[in-house]
Amino acid sequence: MDARHPFILAAVTLTLTGCATRSAPPEAPVASASAARGTLEQRQRQTGAAYRDLQQARYEKRLAEQDVLNAQASLDSAQRTLDAAKKALAAATAREKKADDAYEAGLRSVDDAFRAPTSR
Repeated sequence: MDARHPFILAAVTLTLTGCATRSAPPEAPVASASAARGTLEQRQRQTGAAYRDLQQARYEKRLAEQDVLNAQASLDSAQRTLDAAKKALAAATAREKKADDAYEAGLRSVDDAFRAPTSR
């Protein structure tokens, strides 16, 4: 141990001393140890499966977040397209009104000319 780490040395010493002074538990039968090992391995497998499920859920969450961002971008783009289309419709409607007014004025002019008495 390095002299710079006296606390680690003290902790290791206390741990080893504590282990040495404790009385050892009675030896468990082999079947009991085997069952405990089997239980431990089963719980490790279950924990591993739970971790894989967690990783999969995190991955799916990231995909869903990206889908939301993509949909938001599409919505923004669609909104801009809709706004441009509405503006173009308003401009076309205004041009149609102006052309209709000019046409109506032309018809009135022709009608007025037709109805005017001829001077001969």
